[in-house]
Amino acid sequence: MNPPTDSPTEARNPASTDLDRLPALEILRIVNREDERVPAAVAAALPELARAVDAAVAALRAGRRVHYVGAGSSGRYAVLDAAELAPTYGLEPGRITAHLAGGERALTRAVEGAEDSEEGGRLAVAEVGSGDVVIGLAASGRTPYVAGALRAARAAGATTALVSSNPAAPLARLADLHICTPTGPEVVTGSTRMKAGTAQKLVLHSFSTAVMVRLGRTYSNLMVDVAATNAKLLDRRLTILAQATGAGPDACRAALQATSGELKPALLVLLSAAGPEAARAALAEAGGVVRTALDALAPR
Repeated sequence: MNPPTDSPTEARNPASTDLDRLPALEILRIVNREDERVPAAVAAALPELARAVDAAVAALRAGRRVHYVGAGSSGRYAVLDAAELAPTYGLEPGRITAHLAGGERALTRAVEGAEDSEEGGRLAVAEVGSGDVVIGLAASGRTPYVAGALRAARAAGATTALVSSNPAAPLARLADLHICTPTGPEVVTGSTRMKAGTAQKLVLHSFSTAVMVRLGRTYSNLMVDVAATNAKLLDRRLTILAQATGAGPDACRAALQATSGELKPALLVLLSAAGPEAARAALAEAGGVVRTALDALAPR
């Protein structure tokens, strides 16, 4: 029998009790079968995740910020997700920020005691204010560092959310939203970098993708705010223009030249036949949302 535990992520998994007796292929099959449970666990959390997306979109539109807070693997996934938003969507630095217990050093090695410090979590969000959104990640739903951050964020008037794999997470009482992905016991007991961690990755990239789309950082499913920081991405701007408009390479290059390399105005020039300045003005009025700007430029 399993001893009592306050988190299913710490319980023993009966499917893997003979793990150390098995050949490599059978170990991999067990891991794979358990991983198949993750998408359904994330699907169960989508309504609450959508509420978090709406809260984040409202915050960012109002000039506020979104903060991820986590320790260990959870915090590392948060750092990765936040770091990828600038090159992918042109998101300005600091709009979505990740706070990892132990700081940058903890990205590559364990920092003793960092996750057990409520004070560390409180200090991490010291600049959070009313209107911000703070999302704590803790597979077990009980990490002290995350508790300190959520408690301080709530006191500051921020919207708080918890991402956990524990339906009875103690920290849920500190969160306005509990995004729970019940992935169950891990193949290796307590190793939450496995199913629980995979669920956190899915939650984070689904969350940030939906937020960027709702903010108008895409047109259709194309990355029209992508930062052209290397040769591949410079070429991608032409590909995106061609995919969005059906225009040929020469027309796409001419539109980019006319807009000094700015992709969104170039897209509007090709789609509406407006001039570069009219395209920029329509975008500014539309808050950067291409479809809204396109509607404004359409003939009446």
